[in-house]
Amino acid sequence: MQFAVRTLAPDMTIASVVVDALDEADARRQVEARGLFVSAIEPARAAGLVRPRGRKLSLVLFSQELLALLNAGLGIVEGLEALLEKEANPATRTVLERLLAGLREGKRFSTMLGAQPDLFPPLYVGIVRAAEGTSDLPRALSRYIDYQQRIDQVRSKVVSASIYPTILLGVGAAVSAFLIMYVVPRFAEVYQGAGRDLPWMSRLMLDWGQFAARHGAALGLAVLCAMGATALGLRRLLRSGGIGQLLARLPGIGERVRIYELSRLYLTLGMLTEGGITIVNAMETVEPMVSKPVRLSLLAARAAIREGRPLSEAFESNGLTTPISLRMLRVGERTGEMGAMLTQSAVFYDGEISRWIDRFTRTFEPLLMAAIGLVVGTIVILLYMPIFDLAGDMS
Repeated sequence: MQFAVRTLAPDMTIASVVVDALDEADARRQVEARGLFVSAIEPARAAGLVRPRGRKLSLVLFSQELLALLNAGLGIVEGLEALLEKEANPATRTVLERLLAGLREGKRFSTMLGAQPDLFPPLYVGIVRAAEGTSDLPRALSRYIDYQQRIDQVRSKVVSASIYPTILLGVGAAVSAFLIMYVVPRFAEVYQGAGRDLPWMSRLMLDWGQFAARHGAALGLAVLCAMGATALGLRRLLRSGGIGQLLARLPGIGERVRIYELSRLYLTLGMLTEGGITIVNAMETVEPMVSKPVRLSLLAARAAIREGRPLSEAFESNGLTTPISLRMLRVGERTGEMGAMLTQSAVFYDGEISRWIDRFTRTFEPLLMAAIGLVVGTIVILLYMPIFDLAGDMS
């Protein structure tokens, strides 16, 4: 929450600052920590002030910088102070000041992180809380960085694979629209003056081209509205998890979606269990992060584990395994290295997903190019078909 604070400096200078704090007491502590006296505090909205803009805290970058400082021998407070000194972004400085204020009051680092759930997710807070019990915060941060980089690697591969097809679709749609709305109407004018009967397909396309030329603005507005509605629908589906459920029903793709979800599940569980969190608590932490079908299976598996059943058996009975991962889970139960086996299963899945994306891209891109070429070629052939008929009559 934003608070507008009226301050008095030691040199008797009066100023107003905006502080991001949990409550008025927190805002007062932050301002007094800067060596200023507080004369008045009120919510920023009531004061007519706007929230300062700034980029959102990068959790991976924050963890990497803090890990480097901890490995260099600095304590957690000294590390945060060093980050605060070099930080120029007001929003990030506010977050660091809040963390430092809590640590100086004797609060735990995980408690201060948990007080800002919009910046630090429960997963991050959980591994830090577990690390506080073992006094091994650097190792926990290292695990989280590796975990996030693995997820980003697969996500970036999916995004990269979709960029080229998206460009192809955009270019193909632009060329088709140019032909229909500009070239076709001019051919229609020429053919109307020739006084000849046209092939019905050519006539249909010419009529459509003339209609598009006469109502171009209305058609453009309709296309923009349709694109906006589609984007809004996709956004709602993404929030509700409907995209994953829709893809899961597609033949050939549904199994890959399931493998991807299992990979994220195993990687997260592996990181948490390697950090010292029990498997039951780790499953409870992961539940809000997975899709609804996986969440229901995970709830049933957690209940089975609490009844005393092995993890491999609970996962197998609820459809959370494949033949490979099932064998790895059984090995983990025998050796006691369950966290490592979960991570290895995720690595195996990631490799399988990457190979499938490469194969799919190599197959889909040529097919997409052929489809775009077929559409453009059909338009051109229909345009020139009357000329071919005229040439045949003349010969």
